[in-house]
Order: sequence, then structure tokens, then C-alpha cells
Amino acid sequence: MRDPHSGETFARLLYLAPTSLLTHPGLPPLIENLSAEAGTWGAFHVVAEVDETSEAFTALRLSGFAAYARQKLWDISSITGAGNRSAWTRAQSADLPAIQSLYHQIVPPLLQVIEPRPRRAAGFLCNEGVKCHVSLSSGAAGIVLAPLIHPDAEEVGASLSALIGGLSNRGTRPVYLCVRSYQTWLEPVLEDLGALAGPRQAVMVKHLALIIKDEQAAKAVQPAGVSVQTSRASRIVGKK
Repeated sequence: MRDPHSGETFARLLYLAPTSLLTHPGLPPLIENLSAEAGTWGAFHVVAEVDETSEAFTALRLSGFAAYARQKLWDISSITGAGNRSAWTRAQSADLPAIQSLYHQIVPPLLQVIEPRPRRAAGFLCNEGVKCHVSLSSGAAGIVLAPLIHPDAEEVGASLSALIGGLSNRGTRPVYLCVRSYQTWLEPVLEDLGALAGPRQAVMVKHLALIIKDEQAAKAVQPAGVSVQTSRASRIVGKK
């Protein structure tokens, strides 16, 4: 599920069971056990991405998972580069503040607890005002791109086309672009490029910790004639 030394605050459920066994009555208890194990690694929640028509959706709901977003994987393998590839550069450590700023502008606040902001600079940046950032995950079965693109960005279609055409070491592997529900404005752009949409998926989460707010006194310099309200401090405890 998750590398306990990865430093992330969440675990990701990558594989559950063969398709023929997704209705097995022992599946929900198995998910519960896997989630409990992730909690011992320090994960605050477990994330799973599943087709809404899959039997796994029901098993995950029975195990305490709830959908918090929707997404589609767009097959962009057939798109050929027709833009300026030099407009994209590899992200450097100095770019991390700009990437995090873009993240806060795009990802809704309610989802930022579940989708933590980037902790390191990775992927590609579009040079123009850092309005486009694309991270990359690759394996033997394909390459998945996750975009953070500001709605004010210009010529998004040409930029994505150039990036896809310039991917190195791609070989014959398929390439996909993951579009979350808070960036659906990208879908018409992908349609115009000839990309093929996959089935809609639910992005589901199971929380392993609760945020408990306690009122605690905080020392502060209080100007004469001005009252200061007690601050609130939060702590996180595991669910029993």
C-alpha cells in the first residue's frame, strides 16, 4: 500500500483483488486490516481510485471509504508534439514555492487535507509565469501525468501537446493525463487534441485520524485597552 519510509502523510491502495473476487465477503475485513496496517506506518488516511461501476466501489464503501472527488484518465498517447517544447523545463528546488502557490490556487481548501501540497520540486513547469505544472509517474504499463494548470494559462492545448511529444524514454508505453473534478475545464481542450476519455472514477478516502480542537491559553503581548481572544490549538489522534 505505502512505503513506510516515504515521508507522506497518506497511504495509497494500489491493488485490491482479482476482478472475479471483488464480491468476496472477506474483502471488507481485508481492507480494514490493510488500513489498520497503514495507520501503524503513520498514515493519516488511505486513498483509493476506482471505477464507479466496479464491484470494488461497494467493498470500499462498506469499509468506511467515502468519495471526495471524481476523475478521468485521458489517453493522450496519440497526440503528437506541435508546440514549443522549450517552454517546459524540469522543476528545480528553487521552483518549489511557485509550485506550492499554484497548488493552493487550484486545489480546493477542503481537499488540501487529503491531497497534501507538494513537498519537493518534481515534474515539468511551463516558463510563462509558472501557471502550468505537470508531475509524472511511470511504470512498465504506462506513464501518467497529473496537471496543475491555472485557468488563466494561455495556449494550454499547444503546451500539453509539446510536452507529450517531448517525453523522453517513453518508448511504446501509453500516456495518460489525470483530470480531477476541480479541473474539468481541461476536458474540452483534451477533446480538441483528440484525446480519449476513460471511465469516470471515484477518488475515495478512509480517514485514520481525527482532528480534535482544544482551547489552550497562548501568551501574547496585549496592548493597553485591547482584548485578545484565546487561541485554538489542534492535535491529531488516531481513530479507535
